[in-house]
Amino acid sequence: MNTANLQLEGVYAVLAALFGALREKGVCNDQEIDQLLAGVEKALASDPQRPTELRGANIDAICFPARFLRHALQASSEGHHLSFAQLVSRVGQTKPDH
Repeated sequence: MNTANLQLEGVYAVLAALFGALREKGVCNDQEIDQLLAGVEKALASDPQRPTELRGANIDAICFPARFLRHALQASSEGHHLSFAQLVSRVGQTKPDH
């Protein structure tokens, strides 16, 4: 595995914890965070400046962080602490078709 992937795994865990802390401190609620991440995902997926030759898998890769964080925060709000692998599996099972 590329070490950059391992570093990104750590970054995603940190971001999930940060969003969780914002939620727990009442700065943002679950719905606000989910809407923020959904908006980011939508903007990334539909960026008109992106080269048209990118494939669906490339778009999925670009959108992965937002999707991952949405699943991580949903799971934690339900009291589940899923592993990175479990969350990645959820992201893969629920990604939209292109």
